[in-house]
Amino acid sequence: PTPSPSTTPTPTPTPTPTPSDPAPSTPVVQSGGASTALAFARAQLGEPYLWGGTGPDAWDCSGLTMKSWAAAGVRIPRVAESQYYGTKRVALADLLPGDLVFQQNSSGIYHVAMYVGGGQVIHAPQTGDVVKYKSLYAMRDLMPYGGRV
Repeated sequence: PTPSPSTTPTPTPTPTPTPSDPAPSTPVVQSGGASTALAFARAQLGEPYLWGGTGPDAWDCSGLTMKSWAAAGVRIPRVAESQYYGTKRVALADLLPGDLVFQQNSSGIYHVAMYVGGGQVIHAPQTGDVVKYKSLYAMRDLMPYGGRV
């Protein structure tokens, strides 16, 4: 008998996620301490916002991201704008957990948050509020690129 040719199924292409797509249930975590930085940030959930706060019990946005990465042994600058310029640019569609996202208005970069996956960030938003999660897609003035530590 003649052997039958082997047939290899054609793989189905995976669509590229867009902001309206649901995020994967198990996001990929980048190497380099991102999981440690995220664990530190999550441990601060519910703690109050304090302008200029760098912990241990109150935070501003860049103080939270700076200390979160410090917990992973990585030093990043203190203020949001310096954190933007001190990190590698990454398109929002390519964010990995631990990456930083920034908001900007006509005065400059005014806010930073840490991407946690699933279309969510963790951040210290403003006076009178607490460290909490927020949808990345609900952030206004979002810069088109995040920062990879």
